[in-house]
Amino acid sequence: MRAFRYHRPVDVADAVAVLAAEPRAAYLGGGTNLVDLMKLGVQRPDVLVDVTGLPLDTVEELPDGGLRIGATVRNSDLAAHPVVRRDYPVLARALLAAASGQLRNMATTGGNLLQRTRCVYFQDTGKACNKREPGSGCAALHGQNRDLAVLDWSEQCVATHPSDLAVALTALDTVVEVHEADGPRDIPITALYRSPGTHPDRETTLDRGALITAVRVPPLPAARRSTYLKVRDRASFAFAAGSVAAVLDLDGDTVRDVRLAYGAVAHRPWRAYRAEEELRGRPFSPELARQAADAELAEARPLRHNGFKLPLTRAITVRALSELAVS
Repeated sequence: MRAFRYHRPVDVADAVAVLAAEPRAAYLGGGTNLVDLMKLGVQRPDVLVDVTGLPLDTVEELPDGGLRIGATVRNSDLAAHPVVRRDYPVLARALLAAASGQLRNMATTGGNLLQRTRCVYFQDTGKACNKREPGSGCAALHGQNRDLAVLDWSEQCVATHPSDLAVALTALDTVVEVHEADGPRDIPITALYRSPGTHPDRETTLDRGALITAVRVPPLPAARRSTYLKVRDRASFAFAAGSVAAVLDLDGDTVRDVRLAYGAVAHRPWRAYRAEEELRGRPFSPELARQAADAELAEARPLRHNGFKLPLTRAITVRALSELAVS
């Protein structure tokens, strides 16, 4: 591992100023992803700015009934929070499915949203990867792409976003609070992530040095009937082969409102707007859920090794919604 400097900022503005001034600086939260990438030589920061000492570690109930979650709240604390468990079970279930207890004890909310892809070519510095080294090519496009994207990929990159929490927050229309050199601003989570396009190395819409300080989950009474369903290759903790965050609000048998987001299918957490439109205002049935998933996946472009993700995503959509319908 390369030598690096360590900086512990006195406040958020200090942290942002250091990142803005140092082109090879990185924020350090729980370190559960960054430290691994440093060991692999994928990321080589000259300066680590440790934000864990900043006052960003609280979960606050808002006057409108929503929830403000600080960026350094640990995943284990968030999953166990009584308001999260009661009002947003989809968040608790996504976090509990995401990693082992040891990792959840370290991982932070902000860091979870910004973790890097687990594409094996991104993690191997001897392989071509436009995300790691722009212009070098994408070895995954015609290589081992079983775990990679079926939606919204480009010839430059077929990676997927690995976060489970981000999928659940996407289904809830979460707003991300960030602090940049010019001050604070809010970003809808659906506008936080970029499609790969011709610049897959630009993963978010954040300015250089921007620090996520919190996420705001809006009040959503329907979210009390919500769930997160994740399929992985082994029963122990692993990244998703497919996942769905679902919220279902029924008026009798009729779908009054529904929120769906998919994981492991695209470069970003995938909000399934088309599927939601298929479901709203119609009597719920497993067949309707199946049709809705098919509508969402109509423009999917599976790669050589990951065509199974289409029937898998359809199946977990049907299962998640069906279980909520009878809960």
